[in-house]
Amino acid sequence: MPDARAPRLLCVEVHESRPLSFMTETAAQLLTDLGDEAVFVPTTTRTRKQYQRINLPGPQPTYAICTNGGHILVDGEPDRDWHARVLARLADECAPLAEVQEHLLRTADPVWVRKHRVAEDLFAYLVVERELLSEDWVKELAVWAENRGWTVSLQGRKIYAVPKPLTKSAALREVARRTGADLTLAAGDSLLDADLLLAADRGWRPGHGELADADWTAPAVRALPERGVLAGERILRELLRTVRAPR
Repeated sequence: MPDARAPRLLCVEVHESRPLSFMTETAAQLLTDLGDEAVFVPTTTRTRKQYQRINLPGPQPTYAICTNGGHILVDGEPDRDWHARVLARLADECAPLAEVQEHLLRTADPVWVRKHRVAEDLFAYLVVERELLSEDWVKELAVWAENRGWTVSLQGRKIYAVPKPLTKSAALREVARRTGADLTLAAGDSLLDADLLLAADRGWRPGHGELADADWTAPAVRALPERGVLAGERILRELLRTVRAPR
């Protein structure tokens, strides 16, 4: 949009002394209102350390879901019993992380790989130069991973290899059980959010991201046209309207 029409932004994440993530000031107030009226649960593929860089407005969330469902935080502290259950399921149902990591290190081309990362000993990802990345390699990796109980997702400059049982939806169901929620609402924009959107009673996805690029939707998921920070604002309005509606 023209510069003169751009909304005022609030920085909600600083990394290495630089502002990194933003929301509109209107969205900040909407999120505060939502936190006062519902159990707001930040849910992310970020590690706990990456999540803790975020400084969201509103009441401090009682629950947060990190590392794609590998950790549930309760009042900021990891729930060890939940994490142990996740580890046991991964050990039973998929190839070990070390095998996947070794395959990534051996087959990825240093020409387009910038970083190799492991997230809390749960999954692995690469930071790549997207314009140099081989699409055939990504397809071959997806087939290789599928046969070992893993899934592959390309998001921006990152390629994720994630165990199939490691899901946000499983953690969502656990938090809903603990809180006695009779209605669950979710929003997300990446392929790793699809299971979360399907597990919720109602969901929203913005006009940007992997899901929008794939024109992905589902019966209980509404596709919104807004992109970027304005999509975040629209999603918060939709969540508040739904929470306040008579049931």
